Amino acid sequence: MSKSPVKGRKTGDKSRSFKAGLTFPVGRLHRHLKEGQFAKRVGIGAPVYLAAVLEYLTAEILELAGNAARDNRRIRIVPRHIMLAIRNDEELNKLLGAVTISSAGVIPNIHQDLFPEKKKEDGEEEVGESQVL
Repeated sequence: MSKSPVKGRKTGDKSRSFKAGLTFPVGRLHRHLKEGQFAKRVGIGAPVYLAAVLEYLTAEILELAGNAARDNRRIRIVPRHIMLAIRNDEELNKLLGAVTISSAGVIPNIHQDLFPEKKKEDGEEEVGESQVL
């Protein structure tokens, strides 16, 4: 047997990530699923599916965070941009609603009751709750 010039894998070997067309490490996720004792047995397709889902979520969040950074005329994505991306997307906010992102601040929001009341132009008085019968 001849060795390939590169250390590690033989020339014909392909990783499961490469076979699945993924960037996330399928083998590492499989190892963590087995070592984590989430179940007695782990199927061969489980880490592939998990890697695909994690890669999709990561790509989605990074795309929205990049848009938020561009809106603020920044080149680099910081935790604030990630938080703005998650909170402004309905589905991601539902998924990550209980997550606190360090150094991200808060969503800018002023409650409507704190704004001054607008007066009617026609001389009509605003009807408050106490005047309604």
